[in-house]
Amino acid sequence: MDISGQAAIVTGGASGLGGATARLLAEAGAKVAIFDLNEDLGTRHADELGGVFCATDVADEASTIAAVARARDAHGPARILINCAGIGTANKTTSRGKPHALDAFVKVININLIGTFNCIRLAATDMAALEPVADGERGVIVNTASVAAFDGQIGQAAYSASKGGIVGMTLPIARDLAGSGIRVCTIAPGLFDTPLLQTLPKDVQVALGQMVPFPQRLGTSREYAALARHIIENQMLNGETIRLDGAIRMQPR
Repeated sequence: MDISGQAAIVTGGASGLGGATARLLAEAGAKVAIFDLNEDLGTRHADELGGVFCATDVADEASTIAAVARARDAHGPARILINCAGIGTANKTTSRGKPHALDAFVKVININLIGTFNCIRLAATDMAALEPVADGERGVIVNTASVAAFDGQIGQAAYSASKGGIVGMTLPIARDLAGSGIRVCTIAPGLFDTPLLQTLPKDVQVALGQMVPFPQRLGTSREYAALARHIIENQMLNGETIRLDGAIRMQPR
């Protein structure tokens, strides 16, 4: 799909992987709507890109319906959806005589997995009603999983379950939407230089980067964005999860 002139939604688009992707899409000529909870950062970023900010809790149905409607009013129905909104926690299944807090597990699933599907179902419904472009294509959806979907570490039960769910639903949703000319892929990043990792001491960040076989460094948000752009532009990419990880395979801890 030619990105120029298309309406795009990027969840978690205020910063990190989503922020870099929103910027790259805008540079390619897309009309970008940023969905995020960080109103201050999201508004500033959207203004820089000439886009629109929509305060959005992706796990909340009413909030997301309202955000999709606002984005549609601003730019028309989106042909591109990039799902980057997500959270991570570290809790063992049981530790020091106490079980993993159930509400903490549910929160991660609600935001990462259910939030991703919530945005997909709403955006895909708009896409399916659009006139097709080249080769009958109506839209492209890119989700964000993690290598934790495959190599979950100690304390990552909730996070790995949420990301594994995204991987698991990628192919069936691609099959669901194939008749409408909508493609669906997922990126599974490894260790990336995101705001979460930037809170760690610099020596710890360097040590994490050295765990990557090659290149021996953390990935950059721009590299994630570049792959998202390639998926949008390469019509044969559909129903696939792509590891973007420098060949790393995570150890138990």
